[in-house]
Amino acid sequence: MGKPKFSKKKYETPNHPWKETRIKAENELVAKYGLKNKREIWKAETTLRRYRGQARGLLASIGSEDPQAKKEMHQLISHLTRYNILPLNSTLDDVLALNTEIVLSRRLQTLTYLKGFASTPKQARQLINHGHIAIAGRCINVPGYRVTKNEEKDIEYTQASPLNDSAHPARPSGDFVSKMTGGSEPAVSAPIPARKEKDVKSAAGKPTDGKPVEKQKVASDEKNKDAKQVKPLKEASETKGKKPEEKTEKPKNKGSDE
Repeated sequence: MGKPKFSKKKYETPNHPWKETRIKAENELVAKYGLKNKREIWKAETTLRRYRGQARGLLASIGSEDPQAKKEMHQLISHLTRYNILPLNSTLDDVLALNTEIVLSRRLQTLTYLKGFASTPKQARQLINHGHIAIAGRCINVPGYRVTKNEEKDIEYTQASPLNDSAHPARPSGDFVSKMTGGSEPAVSAPIPARKEKDVKSAAGKPTDGKPVEKQKVASDEKNKDAKQVKPLKEASETKGKKPEEKTEKPKNKGSDE
């Protein structure tokens, strides 16, 4: 059968959208490993859930001395050993004791940072996306690529990368200790540049609306003058619109004239 018509998700989302403890734990993992979003955590959890589910099924069938169960157990443990998730001579109980961070620690982004090719996990992600990291001479631009135990020693800069020069400014210094101690603090924190005197004066002379104080005063004076000129014009227009009152003369009494 060929490729499926519709692709499916490779991860399962949380059952409950709002749980404070889970959200805090996920935020810590995102900051610690420099992840793009929580979807990468859910992928690692889904992978770990698949391993543990297979181990539980094998534990239930090993008591029957099924040769197929023993074969599958050997294949599962050898697979995890190949990716350096478990050591040699591990058991199914060790598979059940795995956690999400063990899976996240086997990502190319994490190992690039731990081996000193980047100052922070986020810089490691940037270098991988821009094609500066290779494994045994093969450029890999996927930060979530799971590195095997044999490939771990072959992580290096690509031949065309300018980071091969030890004097390159983006290359991390050799005196920092690369450990996943929580957060993504850089090896050398860059100082915040001081503001210039011109910027400080301009910021002090600017009100909230963004116009200078002197210009604002001139504008207010012009508005007052315009308002004074408008008032007599309005009064004149009102007087023009009114009709003049007609004078009515009272009739004179004839007796008084005579």
